[in-house]
Amino acid sequence: MRRIFLIGFVSMIALTACQSSTDETQQAKENASKNTTITQKENRSEDDSNQNQEDSDESQKDENQEQTQKENESNEENSESEQPNGNEDSDSDEQTQKQEDSNQEQSSDSNAEVVDNPTSVEVVVNKQRKLPDGYTPPNLTVPQVPFYFDEFHQKKQMRGVAASALEELFEGAEQAGIDLVAASGYRAYERQEVIFASNVEEHGEEHARQFSAVPGHSEHQTGLAMDVTVAKLSFQLSQDLGDMKEGEWLAENAHNYGFVIRYPEGKTHITGYEYEPWHLRYVGKDVATKVYNQDVTLEEFYNMVP
Repeated sequence: MRRIFLIGFVSMIALTACQSSTDETQQAKENASKNTTITQKENRSEDDSNQNQEDSDESQKDENQEQTQKENESNEENSESEQPNGNEDSDSDEQTQKQEDSNQEQSSDSNAEVVDNPTSVEVVVNKQRKLPDGYTPPNLTVPQVPFYFDEFHQKKQMRGVAASALEELFEGAEQAGIDLVAASGYRAYERQEVIFASNVEEHGEEHARQFSAVPGHSEHQTGLAMDVTVAKLSFQLSQDLGDMKEGEWLAENAHNYGFVIRYPEGKTHITGYEYEPWHLRYVGKDVATKVYNQDVTLEEFYNMVP
């Protein structure tokens, strides 16, 4: 009887232990399930947070890129209209000082003569004579001379023959201790059109014609002209250049390289533009030397005085 009691007591203890183990196992499974659910929720929350951060970063990146593009476009637009101190009578887009001659006779583009030799290095383009519509000069290239800016720009270009001559002129200037800097060369019809339209909008057409060239009448469109400056003028286009050793050297030596000072002092009534010691125009050594020796303008040399 005692043995039977002991066996029953032991069986109850074993059953209780087994039940306890089963309960612990079930509890462990439930806890594991809860932890897994919590972990999944935390992971989803972290993933959502990371995705939101990525979306935010991407959005910020797009905004930065858009802002940079707008700034570049703005800078480009500003560079088109930025004009160092000088006179845009020479069609230069590098001027802030706008001078006018109230006695200057203005010609209408409608009665202007279209030149029949636009590719000639001796072509005369002025207020009375214009280039054919849409004219683009051949063999445009960038002369290997110092510019006041590094990036490529249309105005760095010249026709090949003029570019080579400009390189020789700069080399000669350097040998003479003269440090020149190129500022503005070729300008397409479309660029001049934008510049002139802007001036008309701001000042009215009649007034704009007194300091800005009508599209098609720009010497810069020929690819044969280059405006030059010096560091001492902060790379501006200024009449002060004519009184400096650099300007004096240009006036006395440009013809040796095929260039003339296109708008000399005291000739506004003939050229239609103010004195511009910075505006070099390539015409070839023979013509340039004759123009220099005779102390005349191209209009006078070719009997085209208006």
